[in-house]
Amino acid sequence: MPRFITVEGIEGAGKTSCLDLLEQRIRQRGHEVLVTREPGGTPLGEDLRQLLLGHRHDGMADDTELLLMFAARAEHLHAKIEPALVAGSWVLCDRFTDATYAYQGYGRGIDLQRIAALETWVQGERRPDLTLLLDLPVEVGLQRAGRRSTPDRFERQALTFFDRVRQGYLSLAASAPGRFRVIDAGQSLDQVSRQVTATIDAFLDSADPG
Repeated sequence: MPRFITVEGIEGAGKTSCLDLLEQRIRQRGHEVLVTREPGGTPLGEDLRQLLLGHRHDGMADDTELLLMFAARAEHLHAKIEPALVAGSWVLCDRFTDATYAYQGYGRGIDLQRIAALETWVQGERRPDLTLLLDLPVEVGLQRAGRRSTPDRFERQALTFFDRVRQGYLSLAASAPGRFRVIDAGQSLDQVSRQVTATIDAFLDSADPG
């Protein structure tokens, strides 16, 4: 049975490296894999990503941001994620709805129940089977992200915003321990890779018994 796996974390957490390693381990077990991202993943979603991350609309209302995130997600699920799962491919996604709870909910202060209502409307029963949360101190993550590229609209937020996002992620993980695996992303790349490898190997063993 195909599985839907998401990778979450603040800026600079190392999600790209994590996804590369996950894809490699899953393919080694003989599974087809689709790697995608949010916001984005489809032509429409990538256009919306540019609106959300670019600086043309720095004064965007919080509700507008939230609705655009779910608009991109609705298209993503319809055009890419669900067809891949139906075809038997595993799906790896760089961020999903947990990011909306963390950034728009805990970060922006939007009522979590409003996000939950949109989640149910757009996704139905679809939820990730496994979520890896790459957790590290905010200052470390932003330093890494700053060395990587020019800050986008989110990366220019204040440290207090990212503190709320990080705590939001940890709250989400605590509320769903069966789905989340928290990875200490503040360690060296080798140490993080070992954590990720152990996590996905254990999950693959449970998904492919015998």
